[in-house]
Amino acid sequence: MATTTTSARAVPRTTGTRARLVNEAELRATLTVFRELADEDWRRPTACTDWNVRDMLAHIVGQYEELPRPWTAVRRVRRAARTHPHLGPLDGHNQAQVEDRQAVPGRELIGALAHFAPQGLVALRRMPAPVRRRIRLSLLYPEAKALPDDSMDYLGNVLVARDTWMHRVDLGDAIGAEPVLDGHDREIVDQVVLDLALAWTGPTSELDLHGRAGGRRLLGIGTPAATLHADAVDFARHLSGRSARGPLELQGEPAARAALLAARVVF
Repeated sequence: MATTTTSARAVPRTTGTRARLVNEAELRATLTVFRELADEDWRRPTACTDWNVRDMLAHIVGQYEELPRPWTAVRRVRRAARTHPHLGPLDGHNQAQVEDRQAVPGRELIGALAHFAPQGLVALRRMPAPVRRRIRLSLLYPEAKALPDDSMDYLGNVLVARDTWMHRVDLGDAIGAEPVLDGHDREIVDQVVLDLALAWTGPTSELDLHGRAGGRRLLGIGTPAATLHADAVDFARHLSGRSARGPLELQGEPAARAALLAARVVF
């Protein structure tokens, strides 16, 4: 049976109710992979510049810790402005997350994630929707102005799961294992493709994404000038600025192919 190509802009934005399920599923998947690590895996380098596996987990713990404790994020941004003036507010803040737990062994960080992440997800759920929609992320991180939706609502419904998911992919890449995918992974990838479509200014192009998280989507309107064939996780790696592990096969007009290769989405 042929797979139907639908407009990427027609992908529905993840709702708060659906986000709760996706966030919880991604947390379970991430904890499972970290708990299976061998002792030597914690020192392996990752796609995140200058971070090994242990450092990356320290960052993830910090992300969830800050959801019910936003003053912790403010403190880290302010400290990073002094200690890492060469970095932007977001990157400096992320580095401060790692530094706050630089002496904590990886196994203990797993316990910290299991402790803080559920608290963070509860905090998101309890925050009234009007408040989530009003709070601007760019008040703390100016980089957030580049997001499709500069709000706490978008952070909770889309970015929390996306960031954790991509770091689970990073972890798999570091240890040489492919991520185990289920239905929630498809939701995360769909939101990545939606964000790409909302910012797309290139020629109309078709995405033919393979695997459990894949599907066929159209960027733009009309007849596609190019088609990209790739594994869905590989395309997400590419959009994040990481190197794809598998091929990105492009067919069609050079300008459309170039636009697809240049495309990026915030993770």
